[in-house]
Amino acid sequence: MNITREQREGGISIVKVVVSEADYGQAVEKQLREYKRKANVPGFRPGMVPMGIVKKMYGKHVVAEQSYHLASNSVFEYLQKENIDYVGDIIPSEEQGAFDFENNTEFEFVFEFGEAPKIELELSAKDKVVYNKIKIDKKMRGDYRANYLRRYGRLVDVDKVANDEALNVTLDNGDMRIEEAYVGLISMTEEERKEWKGKKVGYKTTVNIEELYKKPEQRAAILSVKEEELASIKPEFELEITKIRRFSEPELNEEFFKMAFPAGNVTNEEQFEAFIDEQIEMELKRECDFLFANTVRNFILEKAALQMPEEFLKRWLYVINEGKFSREEIEKDFAAFIKMFTWNYLQKHLITEGDLKVSNEEAKAEAMSFAQMQFAQYGMPSAPADMLENFAKQIMDNKEQLQKIYEKLYEEKVVEYVRGKVKVTEKAISADDFAKMASEIQ
Repeated sequence: MNITREQREGGISIVKVVVSEADYGQAVEKQLREYKRKANVPGFRPGMVPMGIVKKMYGKHVVAEQSYHLASNSVFEYLQKENIDYVGDIIPSEEQGAFDFENNTEFEFVFEFGEAPKIELELSAKDKVVYNKIKIDKKMRGDYRANYLRRYGRLVDVDKVANDEALNVTLDNGDMRIEEAYVGLISMTEEERKEWKGKKVGYKTTVNIEELYKKPEQRAAILSVKEEELASIKPEFELEITKIRRFSEPELNEEFFKMAFPAGNVTNEEQFEAFIDEQIEMELKRECDFLFANTVRNFILEKAALQMPEEFLKRWLYVINEGKFSREEIEKDFAAFIKMFTWNYLQKHLITEGDLKVSNEEAKAEAMSFAQMQFAQYGMPSAPADMLENFAKQIMDNKEQLQKIYEKLYEEKVVEYVRGKVKVTEKAISADDFAKMASEIQ
């Protein structure tokens, strides 16, 4: 057996493996004997089929299979022995010629692989990375405060619509009359609310119920019918406002603090305002940390400036996906792919360099956190511990979800590792500028 390697431009290597009958002969004979033992040919008892017939039936296939298997394994052994690193996987080359497994005994297999670029990445305090922090403005604070107090406030009757009140209305289209139907202005856009502002109890107008309640399930619930019955209902209704209710914030008194903060950690207005700021900071921190992780990723990609064997990787993607994507489709999405592929490659280097590890306990804590978040989204912010434990176990038992958890935690550790090596400066920016930056950096 003879193995040769030819390095090409663009980080591509061609490996040619020549195998002869002396290399694969024993494996072929062994496989044919196994076929002979199992062969079921009319006129012969099991195991008594002559080897000549077996070779005629299976010989060409077995030679092809065993010679290729030997050649491909030899490539992996060669790369390991020569300490040659590669990216993606080893694939058959487009330069591969045709085979005549019936008449020839020596075959040349041609493979190719993408050479792994060398990483030369030294981080120090001379490297500067910005941690962008969202400034808490007056509107943001006011909106968060109002939304928090809404949980403990109450609705009071008023005579006129000012902004985002809740309306009770009567709907009548001649065929059906619905009393005490609900219209929530808070869920409307500012433009949609305009036509309601200034209207009083007793105001009448004509509405299209399909525009008033945009979702079929909403219309069905309001009209007390099944969704499939909606098509037969005239959509034009006369609407009359019968009640206007406005949210009234609770007074910040002893009763409120005992109800909202039973642990006694907030007992006066000053502490409450500080609590609101802390909550906003916590929510914004998640967004800021996410942007920082993207900033670190882009910084490392730019500093490392790796040259990946891109043309090889395009062919590799086409081969491993077995034609599920056309070459044009791969080309279209390749820029995003190569960015994440290179980042993952660099992460492995940083994980090894920093001896970073994720423990099973950390993975379980992340699964518990995810479970808690899921329950909170379904209206159970304080789900029982056993429910959280069971859901977290389901996540941990799912290989795909568990892999995502480990990937997330490892990336967090890589970001923190880089953060400890470089100089990080904080910069306060507006929410609008932050959103624009987050959009651009991704």
